[in-house]
Amino acid sequence: MEIEKNNRMNSLFEFYGALLTDKQHSYLALYYGDDYSLGEIATEFDVSRQAVYDNIRRTEASLEDYEEKLHLLANYQAQNQAVDALVRYVHETYPDDHTISALLTRVADQAAR
Repeated sequence: MEIEKNNRMNSLFEFYGALLTDKQHSYLALYYGDDYSLGEIATEFDVSRQAVYDNIRRTEASLEDYEEKLHLLANYQAQNQAVDALVRYVHETYPDDHTISALLTRVADQAAR
């Protein structure tokens, strides 16, 4: 479960990080991106461990709130799932059609960005 939460927070951070304050951005980048402990972040910023903890929890809630309203991560994941399904279908149904394969590669590359 912890790995899933870390992956989700990193993904939300990628989509909504620009909406965070500098301090929120720094704390989350260190905590989730660089795997710093709360104590290490507290030392880095000369604040209490509790202050770091509270800030990270509020920031996580903000990221979830942004996602609830804007759905950028959910839409991105749905688009990738649709492209993956399309790739499977095309490869199974038209394995020898090089034109479709080339076009599909272009679509998949664009979706991955």
